[in-house]
Amino acid sequence: MIAALAVSCEKFLDTESPSAFDSATVYSNYSLTEGTIFGITEAFCEVNSYRGRFLPWYGHNTDIEWYNTFKKGDGKSDISGYDCLPNNSQLNLSNGPFPLMYMGIERANLVIEGIREYGNVEEHADMAYLLGEALTLRAMIYYDLTKAWGDVPARFSSLESATIYAAKDSRDVVYKQILADLEEAIPYLPYPGATAATSRTDRVNKVFAEGLYARIALAASGYAIRPDDGMVGTGDLGTIRLSSDPELSKDVLYPKALAYLKDAYGKASLEKDFRTYWYNMNNMDNLTAGPAYETLYVIPFGSGRGRWNFTYAISSEGASISNGVSRGGDAGPLPTMYFKYSAGDQRRDVTCVNYKWLKDNSLEPAGIGKWYFGKYRFEWMNAQPYTGGNDDGIKPVVMRYADILLMAAEIENELNGPSGAKRYLQEVRARACGEDAAEDYVATLGSKEDFFEAVVNERALEFCGEFLRKADLIRWNRLKSSLDAAKEEMLALRDLQGDYAALGGDIAYATSDDGLSMNILFLAPGEKAPAGYELSAGYVNKYDDAKKTGFYKERIDGIYVGDPEQHMFWPIFNDTMTNSQGYIKNDYGYDNL
Repeated sequence: MIAALAVSCEKFLDTESPSAFDSATVYSNYSLTEGTIFGITEAFCEVNSYRGRFLPWYGHNTDIEWYNTFKKGDGKSDISGYDCLPNNSQLNLSNGPFPLMYMGIERANLVIEGIREYGNVEEHADMAYLLGEALTLRAMIYYDLTKAWGDVPARFSSLESATIYAAKDSRDVVYKQILADLEEAIPYLPYPGATAATSRTDRVNKVFAEGLYARIALAASGYAIRPDDGMVGTGDLGTIRLSSDPELSKDVLYPKALAYLKDAYGKASLEKDFRTYWYNMNNMDNLTAGPAYETLYVIPFGSGRGRWNFTYAISSEGASISNGVSRGGDAGPLPTMYFKYSAGDQRRDVTCVNYKWLKDNSLEPAGIGKWYFGKYRFEWMNAQPYTGGNDDGIKPVVMRYADILLMAAEIENELNGPSGAKRYLQEVRARACGEDAAEDYVATLGSKEDFFEAVVNERALEFCGEFLRKADLIRWNRLKSSLDAAKEEMLALRDLQGDYAALGGDIAYATSDDGLSMNILFLAPGEKAPAGYELSAGYVNKYDDAKKTGFYKERIDGIYVGDPEQHMFWPIFNDTMTNSQGYIKNDYGYDNL
């Protein structure tokens, strides 16, 4: 059984109280049914659910993002370093993300069953929308479960006494069900901006559901570690392979996914300026969805909930920035990521920040070993200044239109070659580098292989700090090889070798005129700091192994400690296994009780 359901199954199975509405009353009424939808999303906000454990910990380390503190054996470093054990201090919780995500699924199951029985969706488009929303939310939660744990129990009907305890199922069972659910849901859902509900990014719309279908299809048809067929939940070590289910092959799923992405094309838009997009996303009241907007869906945290900037914003102790409390900076781009962007790419200085806020509200360089995600900034939270608490009200972006375009580029190229795929990649590239540069760039991509590598690179540049990369690397079967390459590149940067031999190791830095950012220039050998800039000599390579601070070899090697191929998924944690009455067991070499 799933732990949270063990704790609260009486609530699900108990007879209704005399004051409660009966199901027929609830699910034949739009307003009452809408309230049950909000019950599903409330599960995201529980202390150790999406809010405090899943979102802060899933997604790093990759070849573009890592946890900013390395301490072998520390529960937090272990999660990021592929050394997370079933007794992990951060995730082995009775109210951790695994059981709470199943709480959201149970609520979704009840809503779906209620609407199907009493909602009369054939005659009422508004009730059909709510059914589509519930199906989509359940699909999203299940996708996140498989993304983190691989194979999990497949529960697509509400709990009964006989079904409280359940073993893991093959993720293929889950994939096929949630893909079918989305195929049902998509016709029920209006496009962004078409109705009051779909004019908000905290409610589900058709384009998000179409993109979610494509995202799941890419995972389901891609690589991952899998137990042998029929061996899920037996302790099987697994091997990295594709699914053996023909229904989950690229030949079956890619044409469907591409059709949905083509339908989504033009139903939303890229924000013209990348910096403006992220400035707006740090303003918590910015929830508008529609054909002129980029955001498709956000986690619907309230203004006093969520720990996103608390975790990922530029590190700050500033009195007027984070209320004088040390916040942000837990993870950031790899130090090499800054140098991956081409000259003039407006994404670079938004994504990769190498300074931090001090208590007196001044800025200083952070050191070559610690970079921060400039997409997330306390100083941009103008709608409701952050008070320094544990919750900041930021609503993390689940999907934006740029991902629709780059998934379309990848799938179109795979099916039909680069000619029809170029327009999607070019649109993303044009926002970053300008129309002419983007056109020239895609013109160089003549083969399917070259175009695929361009998509791999573009997804890194576009989505750094949005934690899509780990799932991408897994499905491409590039997780360990990319981490190994990232280690070698970081060592080359530290030692000013290879691609970094043209650097002198010094930087020049100056605070911007508005006082809200810092300009940092990496200087060539012998280059002087420009007027108005200060010099930091030896900035890149002044850290050595003995100092154990900054950019030292042990930390670079610590991008993974465990085997990232064997442990690309988290283990089922001890508390969950205990509460499952022995039904749920670990695979992939993790210990079992």
